Amino acid sequence: MGDYALPLYISATSRIRRPLAAWNIAFLYTLAISFIAKSAGDLSRGNVVLLYLVGMAALILWRWFLIRLVVRASKTGTVAARRVLLVGEREAIQAFARRYEPWNLGFEIVGQAVLQSDASIERDLERAALVGRALHPDDVFVIMPWSNTQTIERVVDRLMTLPVSIHLGPERILDRFARVEIVKVSDMATLCLARPPLTFIEIIAKRAFDILAATIGLALLLPFFALVALVIRLDSPGPALFRQQRYGFNQKPFWIYKFRTMRLHEDELVRQATLGDDRVTWIGRHLRRWNIDELPQLLNVLIGDMSLVGPRPHAVPHNQAFERRIGLYARRHNVKPGITGWAQVNGFRGATDTDDKMRRRVEYDLYYIDNWSLTLDLQIIGRTILSRKAYRNAY
Repeated sequence: MGDYALPLYISATSRIRRPLAAWNIAFLYTLAISFIAKSAGDLSRGNVVLLYLVGMAALILWRWFLIRLVVRASKTGTVAARRVLLVGEREAIQAFARRYEPWNLGFEIVGQAVLQSDASIERDLERAALVGRALHPDDVFVIMPWSNTQTIERVVDRLMTLPVSIHLGPERILDRFARVEIVKVSDMATLCLARPPLTFIEIIAKRAFDILAATIGLALLLPFFALVALVIRLDSPGPALFRQQRYGFNQKPFWIYKFRTMRLHEDELVRQATLGDDRVTWIGRHLRRWNIDELPQLLNVLIGDMSLVGPRPHAVPHNQAFERRIGLYARRHNVKPGITGWAQVNGFRGATDTDDKMRRRVEYDLYYIDNWSLTLDLQIIGRTILSRKAYRNAY
């Protein structure tokens, strides 16, 4: 419900993801019904794939055209999602307009009711009510600091006589958070600034997908694992598998498994691999180049320490160092770490020898956390295999 509401076409979020999710669900339902009706045999696989791809492309193009049309109409004032009356002190209203440019968000500012001072508050509120009745706005925004509770109560009490929605204008701190909502438990109401990135149902769905895919992957790759292990042992002395402690969900330590790509050496500082690193073996260089050294982490996925997709876990000393220097770095641990991730498929992998490199990687990791979906996971897995960016900076 509400997928065709005008604000969704103007907002930067949910423009494409929601229609694509609806298309995938509709397509899967169609295939399921065809299977139940025993008519799937009459369908050509090529035609089914072609229909899926062409339909998706047509949906994206049509949605893109509508978005451009609605955004342009909104900016020129031809169409507006809501008609808004602003009530508050003059400086606060001007600051609100400069900061948010509400006309670009689908709002038409139909008028302003300026509150001059506490001495004239009753006269100002009477004038605001008259303006509201004359202009017929859909919403009234009360633009003033939330700490000014007494004045806000007086404004709201007076404007509740109008048939409009009344909103408190945004406080600047709210701009930091993607999803802010009012949570009410009995008579107590709180402003929820952040919540766990995944709901209980989403956690179950992601875990079920991880178990299924990791089980299939291990079953298919077992002979390949044996061959890789043999080549590693022949190339240099030492075990085929390497394990190292990393931080997982909620910063819980776990042992990560990888194919060994370096010669045995003492490294108390856990020095990162660099281009031309003499510790990397001949076979190790190829394993790193094609991400093959990460495949044993399918075991970590089955155990439950990792997911197929998520922020890549870093060595504990690096993790502790960057957490002290980069804000919100620790938010990466609000989900399970992954074998691959959004940062990696966008080219941010390899050594993080500067704060700027790690900061860019963290930005992509946090985007993934805030925008998770099974569709995004499938996209990342596909790009991990097919995209050239996913193999960049492999030392």
